[in-house]
Amino acid sequence: MPERISEQHRKTKETDISVRLNLDGTGKTKIRTGIGFFDHMLEGFARHGLFDLEVQVEGDLNVDTHHTIEDTGIVLGRAIAEAVGDKKGIRRFGFFLLPMDETLSLAAIDLSGRPFLKYQAEFTVEKIGEMDTEMIREFFYAVSYSAMMNLHLKIVDEGNNHHMAEALFKSFGKALHMAVSFEPGMTEVWSTKGSL
Repeated sequence: MPERISEQHRKTKETDISVRLNLDGTGKTKIRTGIGFFDHMLEGFARHGLFDLEVQVEGDLNVDTHHTIEDTGIVLGRAIAEAVGDKKGIRRFGFFLLPMDETLSLAAIDLSGRPFLKYQAEFTVEKIGEMDTEMIREFFYAVSYSAMMNLHLKIVDEGNNHHMAEALFKSFGKALHMAVSFEPGMTEVWSTKGSL
């Protein structure tokens, strides 16, 4: 089986981002975005998806966190798209319902080649650590469109804001792990059209 690894680099006037993603890893991470809580969320995503993930970001945090978080989503999405390749033999769909104490999060993915984000999560604070909570949606929007995936994320039961954010990232990792996993007996692209 060929390695499903992608290395991506994107540099703009606002950010300089390098990402290395191995879809068939063990959850090892080396992440430095300059935003501690965002690092924690990316570590949870990778650990629970069993992805090896390296992320190095130099962003204009003197302005705010927007460019750093959104652009990281763009680069990670590109890495997912490249690493998954032609999608032959993979499950394509993935879903996970993740409890975290009082909070419950749902993630559902279709690696359809048609980008779309449906996001339902209401936070009661503006920031968690140094991360703006409104940027959680922007991150997932950027990932979904760059990876060309259909992504649904929903907080089913609300609670502590830290728990809700963490549940979203971890359920996303678990759902993506399922979607990129190989289905026994399936050797083609799982679509009646023959391609995705």
